[in-house]
Amino acid sequence: MRLVHVIGLAAFAAGLHLGLLLGCGVAFAASADKGKTAFVEHGCWQCHGFGGQGGFAGKTLAPDPIAIEVFSAFVRSSDRTMPPYSEAILSNDDLADIYAYLQSIPKAVDFEKIPLLNQ
Repeated sequence: MRLVHVIGLAAFAAGLHLGLLLGCGVAFAASADKGKTAFVEHGCWQCHGFGGQGGFAGKTLAPDPIAIEVFSAFVRSSDRTMPPYSEAILSNDDLADIYAYLQSIPKAVDFEKIPLLNQ
């Protein structure tokens, strides 16, 4: 039980560290294009959809993803609703890129602003 607690704290600390790095300007190095590739390669799309829209097995991630600190801490330690992704499986750079990809996904157009649908 103690080992699980230590691992959880280590994962949280890694997520917090990533968040601090991103908050200090490293976020500009993150690539939405690389993030889209990593999102597919690591299988995130299987539960969260290709556009992060969510589905039966996964929550909605985009548009407007949760704060990077919360996102990275959850991905690293999870709450058993999804498998945790350690840095050995998903690097901090890939995680930052995935977050950049999720941030790049635009909100859906309001159907009331589509003329053809309002005739």
